[in-house]
Amino acid sequence: MANLLALIQNETLKVWKKKRFAVVVLILLILIPIFVYANLKIAQNSADKFHADWRSELQSRITDNTNALSSDRIPEEWKQWRKALVQQLQYYLDHDINPESPNAVTFTRRFMDNAVSLFVPLMVLAIASDLVSSERSSGTIKMLLTRPVRRWRILFAKLAALTLYVSLIMFTTVLLCYLISGLVFGYKGWGEPVFVGFQVQGADVDTSGVHAVTQGVYLLMQAGLIWFSAMVVAIIALMVSVLVRSTAASFVTMMATIIAGTILSNMASSWQSAKYLFNVNLELSSYLRGTPPPIEGMTLGFSLAILGIWAVAALIVSFTVFTKQDILN
Repeated sequence: MANLLALIQNETLKVWKKKRFAVVVLILLILIPIFVYANLKIAQNSADKFHADWRSELQSRITDNTNALSSDRIPEEWKQWRKALVQQLQYYLDHDINPESPNAVTFTRRFMDNAVSLFVPLMVLAIASDLVSSERSSGTIKMLLTRPVRRWRILFAKLAALTLYVSLIMFTTVLLCYLISGLVFGYKGWGEPVFVGFQVQGADVDTSGVHAVTQGVYLLMQAGLIWFSAMVVAIIALMVSVLVRSTAASFVTMMATIIAGTILSNMASSWQSAKYLFNVNLELSSYLRGTPPPIEGMTLGFSLAILGIWAVAALIVSFTVFTKQDILN
């Protein structure tokens, strides 16, 4: 046990010395203020247009989306999405709840919703994509494997360090979003209600299970789902790092896979088999806010199961290959 803890500590320090996490933090410190400023300008423009009346803005969105349904140029799947959106917006309007109340918690919630499918996975890849391949390229893996330590322990230590850094990335992203946006929008909003429980089936939304939770509870649920998605990406990236000898090839492969998933999510509505791909199921937080899934029939339970299967399969492949392949030659 002591040897395993020492290995985990060693792997954690290796990643820290590469300064990848520092780069992630720097990117967040640059991008978040830009998004805060953009959000501020949007809020100001909306206030000028609707004289600070969020109900008028919400009604305008409902009208715009309803009018768009009559257009022949809009694909049928987009029309279904708009129909579902109209029903949800009408639900908020009927219950006198502003879903876009400007404050730090709302900004953080919206930022994480938009970051889950591409931004967060790319930050995770900065840490995960070369955990094994970089050591193979530099030759340090040979020195590590000559020690009287079982190979599975070495890979488990890398997995534990990876889990730590994925958790740190999630925590740091949420914390910086809240702290930076709070300077502009204020730090209130934890107790404001958010509706969850929308069940989207095609163009219809079942509101029988809808209930209100505080934004604080919503943010906690959202962060947990996004962390799970990020961990699946990290585990699959670890597998690719084991299978591919080149660090560049490992990173490019995973980056292309994540970007392809973002594209497929917008285009795969008629390709039913695509719902079994892990990169189409990454946007778990969309189920909380009731956004129609990329492919009809997908649910939160289904996406969690698919991601779990991919993660387990990737771990099996990683440990099997790493413990048996000839790395020393």
